[in-house]
Amino acid sequence: MKLTVCIGSSCHLKGSRQIVEQLQALITENALEDKVELVGTFCLGACQTGVSVKIDETLVSLRPEDVNTFFEKEVITKL
Repeated sequence: MKLTVCIGSSCHLKGSRQIVEQLQALITENALEDKVELVGTFCLGACQTGVSVKIDETLVSLRPEDVNTFFEKEVITKL
């Protein structure tokens, strides 16, 4: 599974750094380094919402306070 987090200026202001750090920690805590690839990218074209995150080819918007729920629902359950 590939998680791509926008680190462009708009998403950076909305918390993309915190989201990346939280996702890195969750991947490590759950020993998923060999199953989940976490990468950064610039604009994914959905700047008006939250931080843009792509799960494989599905684009979602995420807030730092929603990372744990997102990880359980969208990552853990799909692996």
